[in-house]
Amino acid sequence: MSVYDFTVKTNKGEEKSLADYKGKVLIIVNTASKCGFTPQYKELQELYDKYKEKGLEILGFPCNQFGEQEPGTNEEVQTFCRRNYGVSFQIFEKGDVRGETAQPLFKYLTAEKKFEGFDENHPIAAKLTEALKANFPEYLEGDGIKWNFTKFLIDREGNVVKRFEPTTTPSDMAADIEKLL
Repeated sequence: MSVYDFTVKTNKGEEKSLADYKGKVLIIVNTASKCGFTPQYKELQELYDKYKEKGLEILGFPCNQFGEQEPGTNEEVQTFCRRNYGVSFQIFEKGDVRGETAQPLFKYLTAEKKFEGFDENHPIAAKLTEALKANFPEYLEGDGIKWNFTKFLIDREGNVVKRFEPTTTPSDMAADIEKLL
């Protein structure tokens, strides 16, 4: 099994097979427009601009499960991303990424790459851990997505290579991306 076995919905509600991305290096990321990590859109776009000609695709999946930080419609999310961060990579339909209602793709991703902790050197790591303990302690259990902007790196064969938590900035992923391109 690989990510190519999954079908997802575009932000216009159309079915899209991830097999369409065969041969590409992918970053699959759950996103939100009203999150402390939202500025990561800028670095994701910079990575896309730098590496798209070499075969990188970024797939954004908006989610409202974490503090209701993605309240907008699919169209509002798309407009926000383009207007504020110049996002030109694919943004898909808003949906759940953890728990029973999670999209099958995200159930697969989290089963393939387990949660290994937050980057403790990130200035928000301690605050994020404390906020989760206080407000969403169940999110700290298991390998499910912990918060917005969890990123998965996929190789050209559709295999999940690495998981990056929100406390890893997109620019810190560059060396891992380059190894796959």
